[in-house]
Amino acid sequence: MTTVYIVGLLLITVVAANIIHLLWPVLPLAIYQILAGIMLSILPIDTHAIVLEPEIFMLLIIAPLMFNDGQNVSFRQLSQNIRQILSMAVGLAVVTVILVGGGLKLALPQHFTYALAFMLAAIITPTDAVAVKSLTTNVEMPKNVNETLEYESLFNDASGLVLFSLATGTLTSGEFSLGHGVLTFLYVFFGGIIFGSLMGWMLIALRTTLMRTHVDIGSIVIPINVMTPFAVYWLAEEMHLSGILAVVAAGIVHSILYDQLRLTSSRVQNATTTLWNIIASLLNGFVFVLLGVMLPEVVRQTLTATILKLALLALGLYLAMSLIRYLWARFKLVDMHSKNPKRDGLLLALGRIHGTITLAMAFSIPVLTESAQLATRNQLILLAAIVILISLTVGTLAFPRLLPAKTKNYTNDEFQDQLIHTVQYAIDELSESPENKKEQALLIDQLSSQMTLTFKINRNVYDRLASQARGVEMQTLAELRENGVVTAKEEQVYNRMIGRDALMHSQHGLFAFLRIWHYRFKWKRLSHKLHKHHPQTFAQLQKIHDDKTLQDKSKVVRQQYFDRLESIFNMTMTDVNEFLDEVQTSDNVHEVAMVRRMYLNRQQTLDRFHSRGEMDINVLRTLAIEAFQDEHSYVQQQAAAGVISSDLANALNEHISNDQLVCIQSFED
Repeated sequence: MTTVYIVGLLLITVVAANIIHLLWPVLPLAIYQILAGIMLSILPIDTHAIVLEPEIFMLLIIAPLMFNDGQNVSFRQLSQNIRQILSMAVGLAVVTVILVGGGLKLALPQHFTYALAFMLAAIITPTDAVAVKSLTTNVEMPKNVNETLEYESLFNDASGLVLFSLATGTLTSGEFSLGHGVLTFLYVFFGGIIFGSLMGWMLIALRTTLMRTHVDIGSIVIPINVMTPFAVYWLAEEMHLSGILAVVAAGIVHSILYDQLRLTSSRVQNATTTLWNIIASLLNGFVFVLLGVMLPEVVRQTLTATILKLALLALGLYLAMSLIRYLWARFKLVDMHSKNPKRDGLLLALGRIHGTITLAMAFSIPVLTESAQLATRNQLILLAAIVILISLTVGTLAFPRLLPAKTKNYTNDEFQDQLIHTVQYAIDELSESPENKKEQALLIDQLSSQMTLTFKINRNVYDRLASQARGVEMQTLAELRENGVVTAKEEQVYNRMIGRDALMHSQHGLFAFLRIWHYRFKWKRLSHKLHKHHPQTFAQLQKIHDDKTLQDKSKVVRQQYFDRLESIFNMTMTDVNEFLDEVQTSDNVHEVAMVRRMYLNRQQTLDRFHSRGEMDINVLRTLAIEAFQDEHSYVQQQAAAGVISSDLANALNEHISNDQLVCIQSFED
């Protein structure tokens, strides 16, 4: 139970750090997560209890992250850049591990064996695409450099993990043979790829078969997709293959057949994508928060002089690997199709930001038995952490100075303003039809919610409009009474309905809630007193209930009663809608939508009392498609007229398309 509690606390810390970064995006997200972990370590919890076993860490953290990276890659672009990928992810990774590991052994022979030096070099070799994106969010990174970094990070991680596994095996066994090492590498490397590809094809065949024979089974195929990396990794490791390369290969196979998977329902595809985005975000944050939690404990167990030595060593390692990357680009060992080789080489060197994979491998270091002072697990974790912090710091400072700021030709206020006009245009078009008023009311309520997500309702404006609408309604009711359309009793009952709405919607606070329940409690007490002091009356009511003839007659009367109330409601709503249409502007559109929603609630209350009140789902779906098409048409008209930019039009169309999908699916439910 303690483990579950601590894991939950770590996930809460991840979410808290994400919120702070969203509100104050001054530092990279990884820094916020590390700081949040450090603050969490201050709490009286046992940090030793949250150290995962290396095998469990690789299975639960690294396998799903690598699988998600694989299934998000574009196979078409992957095949077009295969030479570039092999150069960076295999050639550069192997050369970096050999040069840095060999340099460590030669420079510090008393602290490092070859196996330990190569293991450390493998840990700090992989780049982190997520960390790079977090540092380049607000700058214009050249496309060729950005693509090189993205593809490198995927296979560079796999190469680093394979080399890390080989070095770890040599370190723990104490034996290494070059010929055996090469054969093992080939078996582990290519065997993992082949096995992962086969498993990916088999699981995709299972999913597609299920989806072709059964309609919309997201509750089955989505869990299969989520469990794929765990199953593939575990089986590959049991066969002594590279579990990481296996899950990457399985992910790439998923990306190859992604067009076939798109034949499933859009709900399954959107749910799968959203779920994986959440999983990847949480797992990345989990690792950095875990580093922050463990960092104070590691520092406390390390002498100050040793920390300074580790910091200097980390800086030297960072500079050495950056120089190797820069020279790799300048000597054109990787073809980036560069028009400015010097600048692109520097960006490629600075783009080696370390992150989740480096930390994960550091946490996966086995407990060493070496007697050398540096050869301890905590010190190696601290060394890797310092390299990560150096790379994040250098990237944070360098990228804004080397690259132009990313500009967006519209503001959030402009987006919200144009969205309001777009939705209002669709509502106006929808309201022109005199038919299907109940379906229209429900759809208008749905459309109005498009505008209220980032808008705070002005309570005074809403109360004033609601009061004026009720005034129009009561005036119409009085005119109907004078003309003999409604009776005095009907007018009295309907006025009570208006009063009830005023009570329920005038204030949305605790006192209003208590007031409503106070009146309900009073009605219950009166009912109880009536039953106690007038038993004959209740006996007569029970007789009516038992007598089927009287019961049927009562149902007919009840049906006629609510039919009359609905008829009165429809007559008064004609004038109310005209009033709301007249007073609605772009400044009060949200408040008007809230008033319309109040009347929609009353409509739905009346509808529940007879079958004729049921909504026609087909009509709703048709009206929704037409309404969202009107929104797209309005955006196209505004863009063609030059009122809005193409970027703003694209953002609006994307927003509208997502809203349409959710709206249509809500009708299906």
